[in-house]
Amino acid sequence: MANNSTDHHPANSVNDGSYEGDFGCSVDELRDLMELRSGEAVNRIRETYGGVPNICRKLKTSPVEGLSGNPSDLEKRRQIYGKNFIPPKKAKTFLQLVWEALQDVTLIILEIAAIISLGLSFYHPQGSDNEQCGEVSAGVEDEGEAQAGWIEGAAILFSVIIVVLVTAFNDWSKEKQFRGLQSRIEQEQKFTVIRKSQVIQIPVAELVVGDIAQIKYGDLLPADGILIQGNDLKIDESSLTGESDQVKKSLEKDPMLLSGTHVMEGSGRMVVSAVGVNSQTGIIFTLLGANEGAEEDKKSKKAKAQDGVALEIQPLKSEEGVESEEKEKKVIKVPKKEKSVLQGKLTRLAVQIGKAGLIMSAITVIILVLYFVIHTFGVMGRPWLAECTPIYIQYFVKFFIIGVTVLVVAVPEGLPLAVTISLAYSVKKMMKDNNLVRHLDACETMGNATAICSDKTGTLTMNRMTVVQAYVGGTHYRQIPDPEALNPKMLELIVNGISVNSAYTSKILPPEKEGGLPRQVGNKTECALLGFVLDLKQDYQAVRNEIPEEKLYKVYTFNSVRKSMSTVLSEPSGGFRMYSKGASEIILRKCTQILDQEGELGPFKSRDRDEMVKKVIEPMACDGLRTICLAYRDFPAGTEPDWDNEGNILSDLTCISVVGIEDPVRPEVPEAIQMCQRAGITVRMVTGDNINTARAIATKCGILQPGEDFLCLEGKEFNTLIRNEKGEVEQEKLDKVWPRLRVLARSSPTDKHTLVKGIIDSTVEEQRQVVAVTGDGTNDGPALKKADVGFAMGIAGTDVAKEASDIILTDDNFSSIVKAVMWGRNVYDSISKFLQFQLTVNVVAVIVAFTGACITQDSPLKAVQMLWVNLIMDTFASLALATEPPTQSLLLRRPYGRNKPLISRTMMKNILGHAVYQLTIIFTLLFAGETFFDIDSGRNAPLHSPPSEHYTIVFNTFVMMQLFNEINARKIHGERNVFDNIFRNPIFCAVVLGTFGAQIIIVEFGGKPFSCSGLSLSQWFWCIFIGVGELLWGQLICTVPTSRLKFLKEAGHGPMKEEIQHEELQEDVDEIDHAEMEMRRGQILWFRGLNRIQTQMDVVYTFQTGGTSLQGALRRQPSTISQHLDAKHVSSPTHVALSSATSPPATSAAASVGN
Repeated sequence: MANNSTDHHPANSVNDGSYEGDFGCSVDELRDLMELRSGEAVNRIRETYGGVPNICRKLKTSPVEGLSGNPSDLEKRRQIYGKNFIPPKKAKTFLQLVWEALQDVTLIILEIAAIISLGLSFYHPQGSDNEQCGEVSAGVEDEGEAQAGWIEGAAILFSVIIVVLVTAFNDWSKEKQFRGLQSRIEQEQKFTVIRKSQVIQIPVAELVVGDIAQIKYGDLLPADGILIQGNDLKIDESSLTGESDQVKKSLEKDPMLLSGTHVMEGSGRMVVSAVGVNSQTGIIFTLLGANEGAEEDKKSKKAKAQDGVALEIQPLKSEEGVESEEKEKKVIKVPKKEKSVLQGKLTRLAVQIGKAGLIMSAITVIILVLYFVIHTFGVMGRPWLAECTPIYIQYFVKFFIIGVTVLVVAVPEGLPLAVTISLAYSVKKMMKDNNLVRHLDACETMGNATAICSDKTGTLTMNRMTVVQAYVGGTHYRQIPDPEALNPKMLELIVNGISVNSAYTSKILPPEKEGGLPRQVGNKTECALLGFVLDLKQDYQAVRNEIPEEKLYKVYTFNSVRKSMSTVLSEPSGGFRMYSKGASEIILRKCTQILDQEGELGPFKSRDRDEMVKKVIEPMACDGLRTICLAYRDFPAGTEPDWDNEGNILSDLTCISVVGIEDPVRPEVPEAIQMCQRAGITVRMVTGDNINTARAIATKCGILQPGEDFLCLEGKEFNTLIRNEKGEVEQEKLDKVWPRLRVLARSSPTDKHTLVKGIIDSTVEEQRQVVAVTGDGTNDGPALKKADVGFAMGIAGTDVAKEASDIILTDDNFSSIVKAVMWGRNVYDSISKFLQFQLTVNVVAVIVAFTGACITQDSPLKAVQMLWVNLIMDTFASLALATEPPTQSLLLRRPYGRNKPLISRTMMKNILGHAVYQLTIIFTLLFAGETFFDIDSGRNAPLHSPPSEHYTIVFNTFVMMQLFNEINARKIHGERNVFDNIFRNPIFCAVVLGTFGAQIIIVEFGGKPFSCSGLSLSQWFWCIFIGVGELLWGQLICTVPTSRLKFLKEAGHGPMKEEIQHEELQEDVDEIDHAEMEMRRGQILWFRGLNRIQTQMDVVYTFQTGGTSLQGALRRQPSTISQHLDAKHVSSPTHVALSSATSPPATSAAASVGN
């Protein structure tokens, strides 16, 4: 196969500036052309357009020089052919979000109760002052007070409005933040094009039709194009077609390149022929309704639900009611990694709390109603009078409101908020620590990590390669040889071999600052070799100018299977010369000759090879150097070899030289690895390098400690140990290897995937391992996908790797991973802190409301007060406790593991201990407070009586105790100093002081709506004094050893082992979280928290899955369509679903489009 290249288009036609005439091809013509494949497309291009060069001519562009870059020309192209941008769905308006928040079941119940209460308070039938109806408001001096019955209903409505506005505002700000992050990443995503003969990188959105784009291994194509010249180009089109086989692209057979597909091998140039909504991906997206107007919302409900959670962050709430939401959920669940550990635990916990709350509130209402009925009609013996009915109904409404209030307080609805705030806050801060989080839950999963499988190059090392040793002509030079010392023939072979046989995109540019190091652009190993040419006082650019890329006859590009690269040139004599370079042991095996000092050919037998390995390669490797062998082969004129028979072509080589490339360890890495080991995380190095090099680097990093029992294996050896006779991986065999394995050298991406999967699936340890993996190559996709957290390299990583990852390391540095661990653990702890605080409030409030209501027929904490506690304490406390910054001490403990309950026994001790204190105080105040403070009793007050000082003191003391307990909640492991680092968190201080200020205003000026009456200074001091008692009580609780309290139970466990095994059986089936299954069974859709938690969890879930869209508007679509298809068509593990799992849906529509 000759090199695919086209003849040049005259340069002046680009620069002549005459653009009055329109272009020679319309949008529709190009769109039709791009819908053709292989042979059809080749014929259409030849017959209709007269070849690719003519298409370039019609588009007024040059295949060599590209566009002129003239702004008016670019603008005109955008007007005619469109921009390279697919408009995302319109964000929901604030009012839509308000409407969504109003759908909350409990809020609706409260609204109805409040409206009934309001209506009845204005309705005064004749018999209302009939004494036989019982006490309505006996003992009220002012008649006007009796008319104020409407206030409570109005206040509840007002509180509901605040809750709704806060919820809507939270959703809205999250949406805004998410879109901001997304657009930032879109701007960062660049693509290489040629303009004015210069190779430049431009943001993907600026690509126009007619641009000449350079494509290389690992790219994700941002627009449709037609191939102009290609070397060994293979594309993964599974994201559009669902076929996992790689498609070879060439001018003769199939020159059509489609947006959203991945370049798996090779390189080339294409002319951009369709962008944005006119590209193949854009057309599919339009079919899916991604950019339809909002007015079609109802009609396209299904299509919309499927078009891009990637593009939006609203909860997937179906207006047709919850059942259809449930059904739809079943349909659109994605085969993604199992739900995050934290989410699973939280959902289970919320279900349990919700059930308990529902039962408590039902019992409360039943007891109140029964007591009232028995007392009024039984004990008092009153008849049911028709004119009294409204008054009785008013009582019943009041009981109903009390019941709903108990429920409202029971469900910790600040919980989802705390999770969201904590994750969003961490993600924002992690950006500063060079972690770009694409899936929100990855941040929290990282806190549980027990193993990190890291690449070597660029992550543990600096990825600044330099040649420091060389073996040339039988001499081993420990420094770069002097060019004078080398034979001119040898020198020419070295220079030509390196200059031509490396990607032309790799170059060395002058330093940015004076005195700095030269900049390496492109593949770092190739840059090291080019640097070697410069050190030999030669110029690689002159050779490249003489032999431009178009003149290369055939290129075998580097890939992980070949581990080498070869370039064939045609000689003037009619023969061919091929230059090769690659891993030394691989190339040397294919060499049969070697050049001696004089540049003459000498034989190279296996004995010579073994000697060379021992004397040259091993010493280099033990110094931590990568060894690369340079070789060549001449093919005589006459018959042309069969270039597709690679085995024959890559044999009989002549060795020119072996060079040793140094890549120094990053200075901060050894300390970071030590921190990981202290934190109970095992670091393993998985590299494609020679085992001696890998061992040397691993020792420098501290992965290998002297005197430890560890394994360093090569890929081959590893496979022999873990596979049976049939070549299948056996988990039992793997379980014997991985616990001691520290270095896996000469490994293929499949080995990496096998190792990661094996560690995750292992049941040897009592805890399931949580594995983080770093990767930069296209082939790392499957391993990154399989890992619990995949880290892609922001600088060296290919687009495919980034697409498959959860977090992108913007500085490619291992120490950033340690920061991610710290933030992850912090998220977990923040949520535990919030839970500890929240559950104490809930336990106390529910018991007070319940017993109070049963004994005194009225809740000591009124509905509005409960809502204030619930709304402000929940929302603000979630803000205060979820934004605690992480400390180094987080890295001094082992990971919690997947099965550790959210609420540990220490936390349970704190919750129950503080609840005992608070309940004792509140019941003492409730039943004896009037004598202590010498005030009127507030118990057994009639229906519309004014607020009493007695109940105000109870309410105020309750809030003060919560405030001081919030400070206690900052510590969850039984630490004594609860004020430690408190000023490092200004949000916490502001929230505590703000809540205190608001409480003063409510008590002193809240009046009837808040059922409060002003308190004297001494009463205030007593309330605060009792509150401060919380801190002292906290110290007392700390002294009680948890180990003594055997009766304490933990809560909020993850899924059980048998559930996990059951889950693994259905690995290919769409996975469903267990807590969610419980919900589906459950009749639980009835109460506030769950619905809210579902909504919020969906938001969080959308955040994570939507995070995948961060690769930019264009990069989103392919993956949307591909996940399902990939899952269906995958056969070999190498191509496992490389496209990322974005929005749950988009599959059924896409399937029909794809087929």
